[in-house]
Amino acid sequence: MRTPDYKIQSPAVAERFAAIKRRPVVLEIDRLGREFAGATGPVTALRELSFAVHRREFVCVIGPSGCGKSTLIRMLAGLDTPTSGRLLLDGKPVTAPGPDRGIVFQGYTLFPWLSVLRNVMFGLEMQGRTGTAAEADARQWLDLVGLAKFADAYPHQLSGGMKQRVAIARALAPNPRVLLMDEPFGALDAQTRAQMQAHLLEIWRNVDVTILFITHDLDEAVLLADRILVLKANPGELQEVIEVSVPRPRCIEQLTTPEFQATRRRLDELIHPKLHTPSERLPIVRLTQAGDDVE
Repeated sequence: MRTPDYKIQSPAVAERFAAIKRRPVVLEIDRLGREFAGATGPVTALRELSFAVHRREFVCVIGPSGCGKSTLIRMLAGLDTPTSGRLLLDGKPVTAPGPDRGIVFQGYTLFPWLSVLRNVMFGLEMQGRTGTAAEADARQWLDLVGLAKFADAYPHQLSGGMKQRVAIARALAPNPRVLLMDEPFGALDAQTRAQMQAHLLEIWRNVDVTILFITHDLDEAVLLADRILVLKANPGELQEVIEVSVPRPRCIEQLTTPEFQATRRRLDELIHPKLHTPSERLPIVRLTQAGDDVE
């Protein structure tokens, strides 16, 4: 049987995945389940979800609306509690928020009354670090994300992309083991989003951190991830795990390569399966004379 195009790996890519699998497991999700109370009974958001993430791996999670992506990341952050199963970080149960996990949401979540520098210092101060040492560390992170000259600015003076870079620096400043990102670039325009993807890849290459990244953008998942976890909805279950065969380092020019396109097509097949029956047509009523036909 012919190997599907998206599974074909060059020797260099195959060796990279072999090296990833030799690294220690940082995150382990074991038969995870989450139910919520509904009007007519329990609603299952996630069911029997199991996977492991290795040190310094970049994993993206995608799936249709309602598959439990944000519920998963909230539980990993310690902001929600599983109904069943286990979440382990370095072999220890996750039961509450902690400095070993940084999190970046789609909304910028910066403190508007604090300067950029003080926003980045916040996590360090929560760890008990103050004074010149905390400030020096925060300035290093601002330098890493290219915002050193904006240290004394306030969030309202920054663009959307700059705000997210500050949020990333703030999440990374306490040196977490894992960076959790919940559609962090979803509110950005296309050009800024592409810039932020490039920034994130550069930051990840230079920081000892493991990234779990939630997205609904298929191109973004292929561009960023080592592996992509595809969830299906109602209930949220693991449908497929895809090892991305696109070589690293990644860049936007790779969007047109055969490896990228083959992986993108497979994701599209999983997220948007072809319907076997015609979709329901909406009843259209022409309210005015529209003039010339458009089709």
